[in-house]
Amino acid sequence: MAEKLAPEKRHSFVHNGQKVFEWDQTLDEVNIYIALPPNVHSKQFYCKIQSKHLELGIKGNPPYLNHDLTSPVKTDSSFWTLEDDIMHITLQKRDKGQTWASPISGQGQLDPYATDLEQKRLMLQRFQEENPGFDFSQAQFSGNCPDPRTFMGGIRSD
Repeated sequence: MAEKLAPEKRHSFVHNGQKVFEWDQTLDEVNIYIALPPNVHSKQFYCKIQSKHLELGIKGNPPYLNHDLTSPVKTDSSFWTLEDDIMHITLQKRDKGQTWASPISGQGQLDPYATDLEQKRLMLQRFQEENPGFDFSQAQFSGNCPDPRTFMGGIRSD
């Protein structure tokens, strides 16, 4: 059931007409997907994840990304992998349930409508997590959706 509430599609971060990366989010994490250039050995890539900053690129070259993050992350639970010519970066949100409008601070923000859809999806994900016997995949909100972090006493941590 929870799989039904997973992100339906990835958001694209486009700069100067080129796709820089795709991303999605869950209650707990933000995932970034970057297509790797061909003919570069995997040992040449690097990714440095800090609490509020992300830097990645090819060793010996200027960084491909060197930006502050929208919100802080848990560095000990965040990681990156390379698979099928894609760099997948998993950033563990410090504030579970927070809706990110973009992974990069001040860049490529989702429009208000897309942000509202994300917030609604995260709220349903929260309900599903807190009530595992129920199926919220067809649930809908009318009007504004509350913040999943703070609604009805906030997110419970086990």
